[in-house]
Order: sequence, then structure tokens, then C-alpha cells
Amino acid sequence: MIDWQILGSVIADAIGAAIAAIGFAVISNPPRRAILYAALLAAVGHSIRFVLLKYAGLDLASASFIAAFSIGMLSLAAGYRIFCPATVLYIPALLPMIPGMYAYRTVFSLIRFLQSSGNDNEAIHYLLEIFKNGITTASVLFSLGVGATIPIFIFYKRAFSMTRAANRPKRQA
Repeated sequence: MIDWQILGSVIADAIGAAIAAIGFAVISNPPRRAILYAALLAAVGHSIRFVLLKYAGLDLASASFIAAFSIGMLSLAAGYRIFCPATVLYIPALLPMIPGMYAYRTVFSLIRFLQSSGNDNEAIHYLLEIFKNGITTASVLFSLGVGATIPIFIFYKRAFSMTRAANRPKRQA
């Protein structure tokens, strides 16, 4: 039985990520054929992370790592198909997953910490918020970067040769 509310949430999340990825892709001026693939990668990756967070109970960093790894693997296949480097595809797809709210809260707490010179309890509260949000931000950013680049290191020859027709591996019939 399909839960239409869950499916609707996943689809809405995927559409939002795809729109954001299109915006990020367009400002970096990739080949036009890469924009649709970056949007699809963002939709798939963000949906994976959304499902892992909401329904599998994973933490943000672990779900981001798995989603980034999936985006990295799919970007190799898509890049091979359209003769485009994987990084052109996966970087715009990863950008919607950057934890902007946690980064904002880190900076906001830092400012409030610096302003709370007279109240030690308030200063401790904001110091804890700096560490909590800062560590979350750093761990998610690290997970995104490592997760997306591992497939390129695993399949280095294929990743390097995908844009060079003479160096591409021959397809078996």
C-alpha cells in the first residue's frame, strides 16, 4: 500500500532540490546538456537523504554521506553518457544539501556569545550552540565532499577518460 502523504513529501523535496540545482548549475555555465542531469541527480540525492532522515532514523551527516555517494556514482554514469566531467554534474546537485541553517545558527550564536559579556550563563548557552551547530555544519560538509568524491577515486580511470572519446573504454556488444 502506498502512503500518498509520504510520496508527496518526497516528490516535493525532490522538486525543490532540482530547482535549486538548476539555479546553481546555470550560474556556473555548464554545457546545456548537463543542467537537466544535475537537476535529476539533486532530486534523487536529496530524496535519498530525506527518506533516510525522516523514515530510516539516520542522523544528518550519515544520510548526507549516503546521498552524496549516490550522487557521485550516478554522476559518473551520467557524465559518461553525455561526455561531461562528473564534477560538473555533482557539485550543483550537492549544493541544495549544504546545511545553511546550521551555519547561520553557528554565526548567530557566535555573535550573541560575543555580546553576552556580563552574563556567564548566557555565554555558556551560546558557546554550546556554537559547538553544536558548528560541528553539525562541518560534519555534513565533510560527508558531502567525501561521499561525492569516493566514486571518482574508486573509478579513477573511467572518471578521467569519460570526456575523451579516444580513451573511453570500448563497450561490449
